[in-house]
Amino acid sequence: MKSKPRTEKPVNLKLALGAAMSAANAVGQMMLKHRHGPKRAQLVTQHDIKLELDVRCQRLIEKQLRQAFPQVAVLGEEGVSGASDAGYRWVVDPIDGTVNFTYGIPHACVSIALQGRAARPTASTYPDGFDTLVGVVYDPFCNEMWTAIRGQPARLNGRVIRVSTRRKLAEAIVSIGFAKSRETIDATLPYFNELVYRIRKVRMMGAAAIALAYVATGRFDAYIERGISLWDIAAGGLIVECAGGEFWRRRVGEGQVYRMIATNGLLRRSLRVPDSTPPRK
Repeated sequence: MKSKPRTEKPVNLKLALGAAMSAANAVGQMMLKHRHGPKRAQLVTQHDIKLELDVRCQRLIEKQLRQAFPQVAVLGEEGVSGASDAGYRWVVDPIDGTVNFTYGIPHACVSIALQGRAARPTASTYPDGFDTLVGVVYDPFCNEMWTAIRGQPARLNGRVIRVSTRRKLAEAIVSIGFAKSRETIDATLPYFNELVYRIRKVRMMGAAAIALAYVATGRFDAYIERGISLWDIAAGGLIVECAGGEFWRRRVGEGQVYRMIATNGLLRRSLRVPDSTPPRK
């Protein structure tokens, strides 16, 4: 006998945004509290660090979000909780930019997104059938909180934001990341060497969600990365879209890892990123 499909009441997106903002602010205060203190690493690889504080921050986020929305699952960098067939899920990166944070560089953030199963998939739907509905990115060091609800304007500290209007690549600032594996580094280096001569400046700042938020605010004109995880881009990608930009991504393999390009909507073709240029009409 087949089980009945899971039915859930729609989540109030305004309340979800408020819950995500509250959780992000709480974790931001933890980051500030531990900014100058010793950090205990749980895992260290050549290009990444996982802190004990990452786990504590995710637990705090989960506690607050599950109290507000107990039916919603949580998918995060530090683990998964809730029903696997839930119609909604929080996608959480408790500290994006952990290496920066560990080294005392004040450029890291909290990223929280709410995703829901798409009734009718669109170009914005992720391969496993979820749409991002709410996004929050909080940089506690600059006290900047970016927010978005799908279909509404993106905001920074409550003020509506828009992507840049630059059309000339020679005037553009582009952020680029090399991810964590030798494969992504080897694939990105030749493109980086070619791109750097065609743009005004390149920036590698080490916090994907902030880079996306900077594109949404018009500080960057584009951000490119191979091998980036869903929890790094779910919130920021929505914020870019709601600010009038373009958020292109393609899943790599079967997991939650993506190639990604975020732009102001005017530059992707001229960026000439391999295997990502839209066909000419």
